[in-house]
Amino acid sequence: MLLYFLSGIIVSFTPTADTLPLSEPPLIPKHPFFAIWNGRTEQCQRLDIPLDTAAFQAVTTPASVPGQFMTIFYENRLGLYPKIDPARRTRREGGIPQNGNLTAHLLKARRQIDHVIAEDESPGLAVIDWESWRPLWAQNWGSKRIYQKLSMANALQGSPFLSMNKISKLAVDQFQRAGRSFMERTIELGVVERPTRRWGFYLFPNCYNYGWNRPDYTGRCAAEAHRQNQELMWLWEHSTALFPSVYLHPDLRDTPQAALYARYRVREALRVAALPKRKFTVPVYVFSRPLYRGQNRIFETMADLVSTVGESAALGASGVVMWGGSKDYNNKESCQSLSDYLTSTLNPYLANVTAAAILCSRALCQGHGRCVRRSHEAPAYLHLDAGRFNILRSDGRYVAVGLPSDQDLDAWARNFTCQCYAGRECEPRLAPPDGIQVIRV
Repeated sequence: MLLYFLSGIIVSFTPTADTLPLSEPPLIPKHPFFAIWNGRTEQCQRLDIPLDTAAFQAVTTPASVPGQFMTIFYENRLGLYPKIDPARRTRREGGIPQNGNLTAHLLKARRQIDHVIAEDESPGLAVIDWESWRPLWAQNWGSKRIYQKLSMANALQGSPFLSMNKISKLAVDQFQRAGRSFMERTIELGVVERPTRRWGFYLFPNCYNYGWNRPDYTGRCAAEAHRQNQELMWLWEHSTALFPSVYLHPDLRDTPQAALYARYRVREALRVAALPKRKFTVPVYVFSRPLYRGQNRIFETMADLVSTVGESAALGASGVVMWGGSKDYNNKESCQSLSDYLTSTLNPYLANVTAAAILCSRALCQGHGRCVRRSHEAPAYLHLDAGRFNILRSDGRYVAVGLPSDQDLDAWARNFTCQCYAGRECEPRLAPPDGIQVIRV
């Protein structure tokens, strides 16, 4: 079901094969869904602990290393980002966006982009990770409320004779205009400088569907969150990719709420991807973690991999990014645990889902589109039957070898439709593969 806003009224409908918008073709050819490793594992290499990342179609690091398939621009790596440093209680680059120097910011940002992404580089991803403040005033709650307080003080200083009601409106307007300018001009710069990259902001869009401890938790995004994302249309019009996050809190471990939490976050990103008036939707790459949030010891269970990675693939995301910070794998114990988890759990599952997405695309969409759930709430996944397929490691890659049953293919045809790639024709028409399938992921 997609949600649209007409004159303040939420209108919903369930998409069919005919109503699904066209999608940008995969950045990695013939991979309707693929996995990217993005972890700081330098210490594991120094300790000579092997990490098998062959199930990933791209292996990258969050470190500032030129020439990667995916580059992350953190706050200190792209221009002169205005922010408050809570640890030192200091303002950096003006503190609030309306006091920042946008011209100097863009000049520095251009130099930094040129340094890490070569001009003739092949297609890839560029993620801007700015998290200190959000561009909508109302979304700066909790520790981010400092940006509202400083904006009020800034407006009062410039217009001391206005009423507090007018000062409040002025502060909101100044903050949102400046915040928009910083984000809009920055991503516009990235797209112009490196058009082969797909640019977007990490955590955008979000729908803040917390509260999973409530007995009535559904995971659905609130109407206010939808409205706020509509208000960010300027951002979606400039983004060439979207990067929502489904990092799981430990409280969600092995619970039905985990799938609900991830499902509606991914669905909101897919809805937003279709909002701008383009010939095709931009791709959605979902950030996930092998570990649960806030700790570096407990890895996601198989059930929770299904709830995050499996949900993302089945709903129509273009891929998943498995992220890991510098504190996650910084000693022998954590590196060995990661090594064991990759070989025993994560790699086999990623290879299965990736191969299933490829096979479903071939069997149902003529290889010209990706398989997408007909009903987002149906417990249907792009999984290969372990009884009929073997996941093998061969020549440094994972390979799925087997033959799907008629029942498996019929289930895909019942539960999935096709989102066709721009410039290609497809329709949900089942064409069973002829003979044993060998799918290299």
